[in-house]
Amino acid sequence: MAGIGLRRRSVEVAVPRLDGDQQRVVEHPGGPLLVLAGPGTGKTTTLVEAVVARLQSGRTPLVLTFSRRAAADLRERITARLGRSTATPTAMTFHSFCHAMLRRFGAAAGETGGDLRLLTAPEQEFRVRETLAGLADRDPELTGWPNEVRAAYPTRAFAAEVRQVLARARQLGLDPEDLVAAAEQSGRPEWAAVGGFMEEYLEVLDFEQVLDYSELVHRCRILLTDPEVLATLRREFDGLYVDEYQDTDPSQVDLLADLVGPGGDIVAVGDPDQSIYGFRGAEARGILDFPDRFRTADGAPAPVVALGTTRRFGPRIADATRHLAERLPLARSLPAPVRERFRQPVAAGSAPGGRVDVLTFESTGAEAEHIADLLRQAHLNEGIGWAEMAVLVRSGRRNLPPLVRALSAAGVPVEVAGDEIALSAEPAVRPLLLALQVALRPGAPDADEAARLLVSPLGGLDSLGLRRLGRRLRESERLELGGAMPESSAELCRLALGDPGRFDDCERALGPTTELERARELALLLAAARTRIESGGTAEEVLWLLWSGTRWPARLRADSFAGGDPARRADRDLDAVCALFDIAARSEELIGVRGVESFMAEVEAQQIPADTNRESDVGGRGVRLLTAHRAKGLQWRLVVVASVQEGGWPDLRVRGSLLQADRLGRLGGGVGLSEGLSLSERLAEERRLFYVACTRARQRLYVTAVEGTEGEGDQPSRFLSELRVPVQPITGRPRRPLTLAALVGELRRVAVDPEQPTSLRDAAAVRLAWLADASDESGGPLVPAADPARWWGMRDTSRADAPVVPADEPVQLSGSALGSLLSCPREWFLSRRAQGESGRHSAATAGEVLHLLVDHAARHEVSTEELVEHLDEVWQQLDFDAHYLSAVERVEAEAMVQRYAAWESAQQRELLGTEVGFRLQVEVDGAPVLLTGSVDRLERIADGRLHVVDFKTGRSEPDRREVPSHEQLGVYQLAAQQGAFDRLTGGERRVSGAELVYLRLQERGDLLYPKVFVQASLDDQPHLEGDDPDQPTWVHDRISRAARMIRTEDFQARVGKSCRYCSFVSSCPAQGAQVVE
Repeated sequence: MAGIGLRRRSVEVAVPRLDGDQQRVVEHPGGPLLVLAGPGTGKTTTLVEAVVARLQSGRTPLVLTFSRRAAADLRERITARLGRSTATPTAMTFHSFCHAMLRRFGAAAGETGGDLRLLTAPEQEFRVRETLAGLADRDPELTGWPNEVRAAYPTRAFAAEVRQVLARARQLGLDPEDLVAAAEQSGRPEWAAVGGFMEEYLEVLDFEQVLDYSELVHRCRILLTDPEVLATLRREFDGLYVDEYQDTDPSQVDLLADLVGPGGDIVAVGDPDQSIYGFRGAEARGILDFPDRFRTADGAPAPVVALGTTRRFGPRIADATRHLAERLPLARSLPAPVRERFRQPVAAGSAPGGRVDVLTFESTGAEAEHIADLLRQAHLNEGIGWAEMAVLVRSGRRNLPPLVRALSAAGVPVEVAGDEIALSAEPAVRPLLLALQVALRPGAPDADEAARLLVSPLGGLDSLGLRRLGRRLRESERLELGGAMPESSAELCRLALGDPGRFDDCERALGPTTELERARELALLLAAARTRIESGGTAEEVLWLLWSGTRWPARLRADSFAGGDPARRADRDLDAVCALFDIAARSEELIGVRGVESFMAEVEAQQIPADTNRESDVGGRGVRLLTAHRAKGLQWRLVVVASVQEGGWPDLRVRGSLLQADRLGRLGGGVGLSEGLSLSERLAEERRLFYVACTRARQRLYVTAVEGTEGEGDQPSRFLSELRVPVQPITGRPRRPLTLAALVGELRRVAVDPEQPTSLRDAAAVRLAWLADASDESGGPLVPAADPARWWGMRDTSRADAPVVPADEPVQLSGSALGSLLSCPREWFLSRRAQGESGRHSAATAGEVLHLLVDHAARHEVSTEELVEHLDEVWQQLDFDAHYLSAVERVEAEAMVQRYAAWESAQQRELLGTEVGFRLQVEVDGAPVLLTGSVDRLERIADGRLHVVDFKTGRSEPDRREVPSHEQLGVYQLAAQQGAFDRLTGGERRVSGAELVYLRLQERGDLLYPKVFVQASLDDQPHLEGDDPDQPTWVHDRISRAARMIRTEDFQARVGKSCRYCSFVSSCPAQGAQVVE
């Protein structure tokens, strides 16, 4: 029988037409050559053609580049042009080459080459932290470290700085003793301490058979000192091509010099304007020093060629980005024609015309929505594929998550590389780490941990299911206690996760539910994990038990095969979980509690989103979201450079300011304390990064920012003006997003609008019916929102399964809640019961501080100067959106301190207590109501009667006509009347009145005195006009109304002064903004 073989199908590859500059590079006869290649000038094509020409002439060049993706692309293109494969890899990364050299020659040099594993940057930082901790255990006094760094020693930031010094030392070819010598010469004792630490760190690497990247290059250079190794390599590779030369660090440059020798064949291709990896040790001036470092055989500087024709984009994008490049430094040593050719490339006739838009928005939310809208418009109206578009940002951790959420919500398919986000921050990893953390401890988790686990994929509940579970447990507990008050739902859920038998008790008392079953499964799983840890299981075993013991893997597997957005999310989650198991597998020698703790510490320590093992998980099916650093070497038809804010881009913060690794540099013939990066050099690096981002676009470039009014964080970057493109301010949100949900909303609006023609309304109804009947590939509804059965308002108003307050419990109210409820029941319910209010603003934060200071002043009789000092101490710990807001509030806060001091010094009343809490049950309409609160200041006047003071720090003052019926003061007076403060008053219950002291507002005619509003005594004026005279006081009447609203759950919206500050006005029925009629 004839043999059967496989033969690769030949592919016709067109030979590219090269311009004159490219042809000069291809025909370069030998020796060193520097090629300056700007964006889109055909750098890769030129490199491929030059290598192919060498291979076809029987020579064996080696190509070195900086990423696995770039190396693979070069190999594929070279192989395609040749029509055959080569005997040895023609293109490799620097680190792949060095690793191959260690595997091949390391054994002869005493290295264990083949067994060495490379550490990722996060893993290296973890090793540094562990080694530092080990040193501290043996020497708690840290005698080898200077005093000024000892306080920072245990922190992650310090470990990161130590790692940077280690990397920089190896990039400069320094051994530990060299680093100590450099420290002594420079007067930097902390470097000497790092030098001592370096010896132990290298021993740890050798013991674990691992290497970091800088150490890998350093050891490869050591191998090249062997004449036989060097001669072997020079015989095998008779020419060296280096891609992206501007990204080389000093050790890599030295490696290249070692390989080629004086006058050797080396062609370096790069762009000084795209040198953006200074944080990895690359030096922007390195590429410009190439002609002097790599001289020809006769000692002349290496020749320089500039590629002067751009094919990526047309004149509009070229002009805008050229304005950026012109602000970047370029060595005057370059020949003038080369500089001009490099900086002013001409657009090829085939290049697209292009478009550049600079847009500003009112908020980050509006920015994200408009970005989603323009991406959808480009896809739907212009036919640009999702994968042909990208959104680039400066910071992955800060900028990517909100954009991912906004674009996904708008129906834009997005893809984010796995290594853009630290592994511990991955949504799929967080619940597993939390479960491990809980399993490590005996007993029950805390309430927050319990809630997060229950609503995670491990627990399988949603927020509604969590509430149902809590109510079920409370009802069971109430039955067991014979009607007594049970613990809160959160507390019972927490206790039950630590004691699964509680779920069994609840099921026996009230019957089974899905929520009980899933919660019990989670509790048993946590108990099993704890048992496995205590019996000496490895981190991998415990992790597998948690992962495989739930329905989560099956759900992810089903989603992965389903296609569409669910499949993309499932694939990303699975990749992250696999990466977590990879780390666990490498920790298999650590067992039991200590082993799991070490594993978790390693994962949590990985604050650097840079694990290249996850860099290939992008499938090319959606819009790419990535950082500008990751976009290097890529291009798309449409690019959005987003969130270009001053303070964020450029980011001019000084990093590594304690150990100052960036100042460890070459000086003359040695190494010592260099100047480090100046402010202008840091700005230049940020400008180069922005230039790289903008030059990724082939046809359409959008640059976006937020221009708000709340402080410096909302100011567009200076880089926007440097593009010299008119800025277009965009107000509001997109009128109607191009999504099916928005289309349904527009059709519904038209269908019910009586102002529209009948024919148009009928047409809208017909289209809604068509959308409601449409099915997707699986037979399910394509547009569920078009089905009237799903519309809000088509069903009767529902009521909660459980009342707001159980019938057998008293209504509980505070003084402020009483006022809020009567002012607007809807706002009270949404903010206080549903917890729907947004975060506190800066004025509220300052108010809390002032209340604490006022209380401290009253208790300890401190002076105004001491209060201001305390204010300064506390203020540093407060978090404001911008420095501007902090400064404004700080001035206001000091003025409030001064007004308090003026008010307090004028008082003649006796102080009985401050921040006096109370709980008082009163009977109203035959039912108990529990009043709670805390009085800022309780005083006694000369005749013995009580007086209540409440401090306010808000900007809005009440109408004086409203003060007599101010509910909060009324509740405080009622509490005093009913004996809530008897322990302080000696049984005195008569009241003289109450007052509001507005510390932020000045009394008319007296800048240093606060505004004061006085409420009459409840003894003297128990009733007000319009209140129920059958109630004991007007306060009882107000409490009666509020309790009735809560019992009947009648939370209507009311228009009033508080509407100006309401968080829910956008959906308020009283404002005409309700969702349904």
